[in-house]
Amino acid sequence: MLRVAVVGSGPSGVYAAQTLVQQREVPGVRVDVLDRLPAPYGLVRYGVAPDHEKIKSLQGSLRTVLEDERIRFLGNVEVGGAALPAARLLELYHAVVYCVGAARDRMLGIPGEDLAGVHSATAFVSWYSGHPDAAAEAFGLPGVDAAVVVGAGNVAVDVTRILARGAAGLAPTDMPQPALAALADSGLRTVSMVARRGPSQARFTTKELRELGTLPGVDARTDPAELALDPVYADPDAAAALPAVARRNLEVLRGWAAAAPAAGPRRIALRFYLRPVEVLGGPDGRVTGMRFERTAPDGRGGVTGTGVHEDVEAQLVLRSVGYRGVPLAGLPFDPVTGTVPHAAGRVLRAGRASVGEYVAGWIKRGPTGVIGTNRPCAKETASSLLQDAGVLSRRALPGDPLDALRAAGLRPVEWPGWMAIESAEADLGRSLGRRSVKIPDWPGLLAAAGAPPAL
Repeated sequence: MLRVAVVGSGPSGVYAAQTLVQQREVPGVRVDVLDRLPAPYGLVRYGVAPDHEKIKSLQGSLRTVLEDERIRFLGNVEVGGAALPAARLLELYHAVVYCVGAARDRMLGIPGEDLAGVHSATAFVSWYSGHPDAAAEAFGLPGVDAAVVVGAGNVAVDVTRILARGAAGLAPTDMPQPALAALADSGLRTVSMVARRGPSQARFTTKELRELGTLPGVDARTDPAELALDPVYADPDAAAALPAVARRNLEVLRGWAAAAPAAGPRRIALRFYLRPVEVLGGPDGRVTGMRFERTAPDGRGGVTGTGVHEDVEAQLVLRSVGYRGVPLAGLPFDPVTGTVPHAAGRVLRAGRASVGEYVAGWIKRGPTGVIGTNRPCAKETASSLLQDAGVLSRRALPGDPLDALRAAGLRPVEWPGWMAIESAEADLGRSLGRRSVKIPDWPGLLAAAGAPPAL
């Protein structure tokens, strides 16, 4: 029997586990899916916006995989720390597949970025998604009249929509009660989503963009003059050569630019060709706005500065300019790409494949693609592992890894513990007159799971 540990229970980890147990070339594969959190599903639970229920429904498919009798979920297990170094984990399993994502956001690298009120979009998403690491985050929305979101991808669209939507439209979701209450108390009136380049180069998808224009009580606008700066915008032949998503995005933005202002208490402004150069602050150390430099197309797909600056008011700034992988103690790491060096998923140490160590997901390929991209990525890695099965299975293992984890002082949350968390969240929702509501803190999750304290 080949025993494999998959580190990470998001889509890439679950798809890797599914491929390993459902193939027929190597019989008898058993997989333990380990996660640092007591709850599974990774970014599907803690990254997908709470009002995107269709995407969140993917949890049902992931659940079916994790309930397979050949797969065991072990949450509340941190790999790479003193209790469970990577080398020790490899002693307990024939192979380990690391699917740990890309958890660090990129910085803007401009003055004032350390002012109070400046956050990463990652932290904001974690907060409103109930990630237990974000329980102590201070998003003081009362007193915030204007916010700036820097970026032009789907995450930037998500946080813009959540800010502008207000609490009433989010009450039916599983958003934690503290986040919902903070949004209800917000006096926010304007959200500016700002991109360094033009509309034809934006990374958001059309469905998400259109949603911004359908929010009740929200006027979504864009500046026709800024759209016109894009060489493609006014050139039908060039626009026809764009990818379909970019063409549809331009159509939506044209409609916004031509529409009469809509009545409502909130406004979304999509801005283009503005490069952040400084976060402005007051004497109390809090952000008061952002200074941008107007950019212009350079004819090579990039932009160049014009020397013209514009200040935009903001009491909250969220940067959404990409992610980077985080080194995991005991694994090699390429700081340039933010990934673990690999060949078809096999971890490379000093240029050679490390026996029994594999990667999949963002830590393998970088933060690219959509949720579905993880399936072929995980399949490639699983295929490499299965090709190595003859060598891997020769090594004798010390016994059930769960016993060793407990002996090391870890207190894994198994599937019944996760079921108990789900039940507790449903009870919490009923007590608040809502549907299931996430428990947003470590003590609450572990208590709901019935997990005893660590030794």
